[in-house]
Amino acid sequence: MTHLLPEMAEIWQETLNWQPTAQQQLQFQQLYELILEGNRQLNLTRITEPQEFWEKHLWDSLRGIAPQQQFLSSLQEGASVIDIGTGAGFPGIPVAIAAPNCKITLLDSTRKKITFLEKILTELALDNAKTLVGRVEEIGQQRQHRQSYDVALIRAVGTASACAEYALPLLKQGGLAVIYRGNWTEEETTDLENAVSQLGGVIEAIAQFATPLSKSIRHCLYLRKVATTPANFPRAVGIPTQKPL
Repeated sequence: MTHLLPEMAEIWQETLNWQPTAQQQLQFQQLYELILEGNRQLNLTRITEPQEFWEKHLWDSLRGIAPQQQFLSSLQEGASVIDIGTGAGFPGIPVAIAAPNCKITLLDSTRKKITFLEKILTELALDNAKTLVGRVEEIGQQRQHRQSYDVALIRAVGTASACAEYALPLLKQGGLAVIYRGNWTEEETTDLENAVSQLGGVIEAIAQFATPLSKSIRHCLYLRKVATTPANFPRAVGIPTQKPL
């Protein structure tokens, strides 16, 4: 029994000024089916109903990289992107499907999840994405990854200041971190500003929007890297969450 994802062409067009090609729509559908199948062993997501999957995993993933209803220009030009704590592959895999010119690294510390994602990348023939197993605190100190990426995406991982500490060391000068959140408050902005300034970044924008079907409020925080991140960041595994900046 196949569960068919809705196409939602008008909503894509209205909200992101974009719609998937037939090929991309097919890849979204395959991704959905593979995740439903993988869910039996791996407990990847509670979101399995087609409309909800479309909204919370596909639309939400791509809305984050389209702050002014337009995809980030760097993604069209072949940016290198890292998805930190990708889990079941969100937002990284939908971004890899939607922006075939960019190169995406899916980072997760759970080997089983990464093995599963490798299968997805093969099945969807996504040759612009690859996987990386590791803890972001360690990856961020490695020469081949530090200051290597144009864009860092981070969804549903820890406090915003921990997210900033994971993402900014990985970015090149001028790079952009996109932090996906549900709710967001002014107080959190003040705390985040303090953390980001220690990491060589600035808060460029905070976008608030409602999801198109369930009208849930979401936020995306855009942090621009403007200076070199001091060498002691990210701190050792666990510290960014236990002792946020």
